[in-house]
Amino acid sequence: MTFSDDVKSALWRAFALAWLLAAAATIALMADPALASPRHGARYSESRSGEDFHWSWKLPAGKTIEIKGVNGDIEAHAASGDEVEVVATKHAHRSDPDEVKIEVIEHEGGVTICSVYPTPWGEPANDCSPGRGGHSHTRNNDVVVDYEVRVPKGVAFRGSTVNGGVEAEGIEGPAEAYTVNGSVRVSTGGTARASTVNGSIVASVGSASWGDELAFDTVNGTVTVDFPSGLNADFRAETVNGDIVSDFPLTVTGRFSHRHISGTIGKGGGDLKLSTVNGDIRLRSQ
Repeated sequence: MTFSDDVKSALWRAFALAWLLAAAATIALMADPALASPRHGARYSESRSGEDFHWSWKLPAGKTIEIKGVNGDIEAHAASGDEVEVVATKHAHRSDPDEVKIEVIEHEGGVTICSVYPTPWGEPANDCSPGRGGHSHTRNNDVVVDYEVRVPKGVAFRGSTVNGGVEAEGIEGPAEAYTVNGSVRVSTGGTARASTVNGSIVASVGSASWGDELAFDTVNGTVTVDFPSGLNADFRAETVNGDIVSDFPLTVTGRFSHRHISGTIGKGGGDLKLSTVNGDIRLRSQ
């Protein structure tokens, strides 16, 4: 069987991630390493028991609240007011929840909140940094940190974990969701991006136009994405073991296949890519 470059890339990422997890090597979480302390009226508290964490702040519109976990689920929903609110719950079977710290980093792009596991002796220090910066080794520490996030209008959400699901429901701004072992669900009035390796993706995107590429990709799972009826996009979809179904009429470029489609929706526009290896792809009209 011959795979396309996109599928080869997806498989390579899956194998690389599996190797990193098995070897407990550095997990690179996601932008530049600017660090700062919470300020400007942010309220920060962590209980002595290590069970719960609560943080809230009026984050300006246009900024991003980013949650970076390792083991645990992330759930985000629309806030009723104008403050971001983050609640984290820690639990474990063997390890001490107090060993895992929740760190808050304010930076130019917004606020990043991370689960920081204790650093094994002789290893590089675990830390919290925005975007692609930061490291976190678990080294058999079984503490799970589950996050609940309230996101006000005008604030973007980005959530990433390794072992757990990511859900962002009813968000009004841009939303990004990333995991390795878990499913992703996103519903937003803005743009969305999502990726996993072992899990399905279900997304509802409210915006019909965007600049940078919107990508939804997994390896083992289905990809289902809803867009407004007036969608204009340059579309690519690919699967190995599954089918591709679109509610939108397509002007196909190149060879047509029920497992690989490249073409134009409407008048064409921003790049939209949906890919999986084992699963169906469904592009639906809202």
